[in-house]
Amino acid sequence: MHIKLLLLILVFFFASEVKAQQKQLSSQAEISVLTLGPGTSLNDSFGHNAFRIKDTLLGIDYTYNYGVFDFNTPNFYTKFARGKLNYRIEKNQYKNFINFYILQNRTVKEQVLNLSQFEKQLLYDYLINNYKPENQYYLYDFFFDNCATKIRDVIPIILKEDINFKEPEGFTLKTFRRLIHDHVDRNSWGGFGIDIALGSVIDKKATANEHMFLPQYIYLFFENAQINSSKPLVKQSNILFESIKKPKPDNFFTSPLFIFGIIGLLILLITFFDYKNNKRSNWLDVLIFGFTGIVGVLILLLWFATDHSATAQNYNLLWAFALNIFVIPQLFKKEVKKWIIKYLKFLLIMLCLLTLHWIIGIEIFAIGLIPILIAFFIRYLYLIKYYQKNI
Repeated sequence: MHIKLLLLILVFFFASEVKAQQKQLSSQAEISVLTLGPGTSLNDSFGHNAFRIKDTLLGIDYTYNYGVFDFNTPNFYTKFARGKLNYRIEKNQYKNFINFYILQNRTVKEQVLNLSQFEKQLLYDYLINNYKPENQYYLYDFFFDNCATKIRDVIPIILKEDINFKEPEGFTLKTFRRLIHDHVDRNSWGGFGIDIALGSVIDKKATANEHMFLPQYIYLFFENAQINSSKPLVKQSNILFESIKKPKPDNFFTSPLFIFGIIGLLILLITFFDYKNNKRSNWLDVLIFGFTGIVGVLILLLWFATDHSATAQNYNLLWAFALNIFVIPQLFKKEVKKWIIKYLKFLLIMLCLLTLHWIIGIEIFAIGLIPILIAFFIRYLYLIKYYQKNI
């Protein structure tokens, strides 16, 4: 009898706890979407999104966002490189959340959603369920499953109605790479790395819906969205904090274009003196073939050995040719094989193909590469002439 009574008490206790966690929102409750402006670091360059649940009667004011990862994850960097890193949803007190972004001087905009009481409760219950430990984590994808796309995809699921995301005034379709360039300077090291690592798959035009992988487009499309073409999705928009404009520092002299411009000029100068003296600076050729070969191997690994959807079909391999590593032993020989001339001609053809790909728009390459690719082309031409004369 005592055991049964104890079990009943326990069941009642746990049921009460569950009920307490899943509160019924009052008529004063509002659910909104927060859009955070870009920050100064590379991973903050694209902005951020979160849900805000506010109920003054119940004393609730929480944010839920899907953009959190844990540096303490076992094999964090390996998982990140291979595209197998899990992100999770995080819950915060709104006050702590907004103060964090105000300290970072990032604009915070709010769009209060035009939901019925029933729909607000459904969305709140959905977020609570997502926040459970067993549901928190998801496999992150920068373009197709991130903090912004989660916001975009949750709304139609909850409303079970058609959401018409109307195109904002003046909207034009852009490629995924162009959308990245809108947020990251092409002549920054972040932009350079992105253009090297990501392949031609991001040079296709994104659909209007796909533009919403970026938080700013969540804001723009939500602002014009209609529920069943009869009522607006957003009933009120507020600017909670406006960032203070600060002048951007001029980093040209540390930029990829300037640094590789200096390196390219040095390669051309050394090639000129080699030509004058009919010699070959072996150390320079070893560096060039070693550098291009190693980069080529890394690109191949990103393409074929990871789950990243955006690293496929990367035509940077036209200049970063992985087989260059195996040519290095030939560079140390006084008498090289005759096939080395054909191989150098092949490298010239690859650089011409790269230029064609760039002009046609199959893939847009890092502008910081321009001076060094010109230098490589001239160096390969000289090596062909040198070997033809000395073999």
